[in-house]
Amino acid sequence: MKIIKSSKNIVLIVVSHPDDETIGMGGTIARHLRNGDEIFALSLTDGVGSRSSFDTKKKEARLEAALQASKILGFKWLENLNYQDNKLDSVPLLKIIKEIEKVKDLIKPNLIYTHSSADLNIDHRVVNQAVLTSFRPQPDEVWNEIRTFEISSSTDYGHKSVTNYFTPNLYIDITDYWDAKLEALKKYSMEIRDYPHSRSYKGIENLAIHRGNQVGLKYAESFEVIRKIIR
Repeated sequence: MKIIKSSKNIVLIVVSHPDDETIGMGGTIARHLRNGDEIFALSLTDGVGSRSSFDTKKKEARLEAALQASKILGFKWLENLNYQDNKLDSVPLLKIIKEIEKVKDLIKPNLIYTHSSADLNIDHRVVNQAVLTSFRPQPDEVWNEIRTFEISSSTDYGHKSVTNYFTPNLYIDITDYWDAKLEALKKYSMEIRDYPHSRSYKGIENLAIHRGNQVGLKYAESFEVIRKIIR
């Protein structure tokens, strides 16, 4: 008997900070929406708590920007766990894993995106480890693929003496979705730097052009497929 599987994905994006999802894969999120997929995101920190200029208004502004970006791209925030920014390495890893597993059990995603272990940002590397542990292969799992993405001013700042390499083996055409990504990025304007910083609008666009040009596309986002299971 031939088993017909649904082509719709339940996508989970696990990030350290609100804005990582848009910088890393905003075009791909918009493409998932066009494909009819359900897209959920989980953030571990507010992204601003460790800054010397931190105040409650900045935290509220960051979270409001995250909400606006989600409406543009078409995904739903599950929650922000509000751990301390840039200090995830001080949180017991098991605690973070259990939080991710709660979400895993709630939505039962089949496709998971998260940070690369190549990132310089320590929060990103902790989240990467926690996600891979939460979705370790076990009998009766429903997920079938884990992908990591790159973040401008983190993945590109890593070095082999400190981090792993980001070696993309999947390129997704976002030519038709670049405008949606840019619109969502503008909601996070407080996080965007001046050109030629790699986290400037132009810097992020340059990366999308570069990844696209590597595979004969105008704009692309690149990913590293960590594990893929075909059942």
